[in-house]
Amino acid sequence: MATLNYFAVGSNRLDEAKAFYDELLASIGWEKMFDHPSGGRLYTARGKGIFGVLAPIDGNPATVGNGFTGGFAFDTGEEVAAFHAKAIELGGTNEGDPGERAPNIHFGYFRDLDGNKLCGYKMG
Repeated sequence: MATLNYFAVGSNRLDEAKAFYDELLASIGWEKMFDHPSGGRLYTARGKGIFGVLAPIDGNPATVGNGFTGGFAFDTGEEVAAFHAKAIELGGTNEGDPGERAPNIHFGYFRDLDGNKLCGYKMG
């Protein structure tokens, strides 16, 4: 079975985006992996995935993916809520309060400073 373990979002405000993600991802134990040649940054959770905030390689402005949502998996609904709250505290926009969407399935949605839609979730 395949596992999704990498995704990146684009930004036109890389300095602000890196500050946002430095603090947000540090709150869940992720750390800087390296700065990307685009001016962006990649983060890792030591074998639990890679997340990037990058300038588009083609040189065009970053745009929000219509219908795109990237997610970070957590062990508890409380962790989902804390991640969501941290994103909002850092200037993100609420796109769906954390809570149970189906029995024992929790999601909390937000948009980052560039409008990219992300979520924290807990399944099972």
